[in-house]
Amino acid sequence: MTRPNPSLLVLHSLRCCGHVGVARVAKATGLTESAAESTLIDLAVDGLVTYLGRGFDVWGLTDAGRAADAERIADELESAGARTAVTAGFRRFLLLNPELLDLCAAWQLRSVDGVMTANDHGDPSYDARVLGRFADLDRRAAPVCAELAAALPRFGRYRTRLADALDRAASGALAYVTDDVASYHTVWAELHEDLLVTLGIPR
Repeated sequence: MTRPNPSLLVLHSLRCCGHVGVARVAKATGLTESAAESTLIDLAVDGLVTYLGRGFDVWGLTDAGRAADAERIADELESAGARTAVTAGFRRFLLLNPELLDLCAAWQLRSVDGVMTANDHGDPSYDARVLGRFADLDRRAAPVCAELAAALPRFGRYRTRLADALDRAASGALAYVTDDVASYHTVWAELHEDLLVTLGIPR
């Protein structure tokens, strides 16, 4: 299968991520920041994206861009004959999603003397146990991501980004579990949104 063109990748990244800066678009698409910015400018000329300056420094879709993305993603799915495979991958993803949400809750909150309180990450053994459960979930998510990437190559970026977030968290950068824009939870949420949009399923 051929790699989607940069225009589709960048347009769709904004659909899944919302209003974001060039750096995040580059991470989501695998493009260099210069290539991502150049593509964003081209899309802006076509009226599909807009730039919010004055301290925001982010890009977002216009109404025309949202419609164009829906059309292009639907065309990609059908021309690749990938609907059945992506639907199957989505169903497997949904089986894991509640567990992911529970793990995020366990990372952010913990019981202290029977009272749920914010996890201040002052107990390394507790954090290690939760990270171990994230690692187990990630091992089971890997074949789902591989299945999706085999159907549509652009899904391959999610596997790379999830693994990177987990590696960073395991190395002590704890924000990469739930709090950073490149955290495991954030990337997982983008994948969820991407699957819904790709299959035309409303939230």
